[in-house]
Amino acid sequence: MKKLLIKSSIALSFVMLLSGCQNGESTQAEQTQTTETTEASQASDDNELTLYLVRHGKTMLNTTDRVQGWSDAVLTPAGEEVVTDAGIGLKDIEFQGVYSSDSGRAIQTADLILAENEQSKDLQVQKDSGLREFNFGTYEGDLNDSMWQDVADKQGVSLEEFQANMDPEVFADSVAELDQEQMAEEGVEEGVNWPAEDYETITDRLTESLDQIVTDEAQESGSGNVLVTSHGLSITALLDTLFDDFKAPEDGLDNASVCIVKYKDGNYSLESVNDTSYAEEGEKATQEN
Repeated sequence: MKKLLIKSSIALSFVMLLSGCQNGESTQAEQTQTTETTEASQASDDNELTLYLVRHGKTMLNTTDRVQGWSDAVLTPAGEEVVTDAGIGLKDIEFQGVYSSDSGRAIQTADLILAENEQSKDLQVQKDSGLREFNFGTYEGDLNDSMWQDVADKQGVSLEEFQANMDPEVFADSVAELDQEQMAEEGVEEGVNWPAEDYETITDRLTESLDQIVTDEAQESGSGNVLVTSHGLSITALLDTLFDDFKAPEDGLDNASVCIVKYKDGNYSLESVNDTSYAEEGEKATQEN
């Protein structure tokens, strides 16, 4: 009986010892995981990023003054030229990452800029639907004046007055409401076409995309410079959402213009808006050569 008790005691002690070792290993693994997560978070916070937000070059639909949101058109020869000039102006900036709206005009813009940049030309453009332009629903392809006049009329002001005091939120929400009204009048069934987006929908996807870019790039070791090609109203809406004192340019962002946003310690800061000096510098360099 004693032998049985002794054997049972030894077996119990062994089980307790094994359990203790496993618990110790589990605790150590949890501590290691926590430490690695903390270090990754610190690395993310410590890395400073400079985001170069570039509006695409002029397209065929821009030239004919047509509404161009989710609909798309290629860059014109003049559009390609100004983007190439901007690429020359940006050629000494080493980018560690490149992102673009998945619209063709924005991808084409990113490709042309990279083609002029020896340090970054081998980077792959990462396409993101969250960086698209506003979706204008039934207004897509219509004349710009028609859509903007409808919005001004809805607000009870002249077109000139509305454009002089352009508020991207009022504009987007008005287009979304007008689009719903127009679809109802024409008896368009739900799901036949993509409806125009309201401002909350637009800014949610834009900020989600930007935050993801920052999260990913802050983990990388590199120059900290990130190229993002997008669209005039989308860049405007993004800046309007991030910065309380932001005021949109009266005539909108120029094609191939650059807005620079810095990110550090979880905070964004705005360095410049609608900067065309890169394209101007590139044009001057081309003329001199």
